[in-house]
Amino acid sequence: MSLVKVKDKYQVTLPVEVRRKAGVVVGDLLEARVKGKLITLTPTAVVNRDALERRLAEGLEDVRQGRVHGPYSSARALVRSLQSRKAPRKRPMR
Repeated sequence: MSLVKVKDKYQVTLPVEVRRKAGVVVGDLLEARVKGKLITLTPTAVVNRDALERRLAEGLEDVRQGRVHGPYSSARALVRSLQSRKAPRKRPMR
């Protein structure tokens, strides 16, 4: 069990062993919940719904316009297809 102290501005520092076990790093978002007197912090992510919907609409439009590849019978078939489409390498000038 790790003890933390609530500081002047109600800030707490997560002990190293707690951060490591939870995989929390600088910049992560934690969702705070309270149930009775129990406080839980859970690592979470925020999804930009507008951007997600825009990307989905773009993807669906690509499918409607036939800008798709596949389906492929295997991962190897996919790689072969990608390799056949790549632009030839330019030789460096000497």
